[in-house]
Amino acid sequence: MSDNCLTCTDCAVTNCASKDKEYPEFCLTTSLSDIELDAVVDLYINNPENKKIAQAAAEVEGEFYCTITRVQEIIEFAKKIGAKKIGIATCVGLINESRIFSKILKKNGFKVYGVACKVGAVEKKKINIGDEYIKKTGESMCNPIMQAKLLDKAQTDLNVVVGLCVGHDSLFYKYTNILTTTLITKDRVLGHNPAVALYTSNSYYKKLLE
Repeated sequence: MSDNCLTCTDCAVTNCASKDKEYPEFCLTTSLSDIELDAVVDLYINNPENKKIAQAAAEVEGEFYCTITRVQEIIEFAKKIGAKKIGIATCVGLINESRIFSKILKKNGFKVYGVACKVGAVEKKKINIGDEYIKKTGESMCNPIMQAKLLDKAQTDLNVVVGLCVGHDSLFYKYTNILTTTLITKDRVLGHNPAVALYTSNSYYKKLLE
């Protein structure tokens, strides 16, 4: 496959969702063999965990479309999959938001286990981070791998990421063995709404396309 091939982000049709138009010549849907597609569909039908998750996600979307917030969607999804204990992997910079979220979850009958990103209080120098990237003496590193391990140890049923840094969130997703969703995606400049940079790409953030 060529590195310059056209993919879904080059498509202006999205007939895969509407099925009322013509697929473009480069469409990934039409390039799939029946064997490839059936093998993946089988994972939704015959894998009990996948089936439960996919059905719960579709039911939340269908039942509450454009009527409830993501906080509420997480609650409804957790109920549908039978989750009892919810883990929160939080940035210390959003600990207040996580406290509020924890209170809401508890009010809705869930047990909550929260782990902050600085857990272990390991200095950044311990993993050879340069002085130019350290803001204060003794500054602790973010520790998403430990967050994942502690939430695994706590045997949570569903984990929720709250504002982990770019890359730190990647390590958390890599090392957790628990089903995980995201409540807040960190963007310090845009009030944790990174989509703003996309919505304003023809005005304030035009520089991103230059």
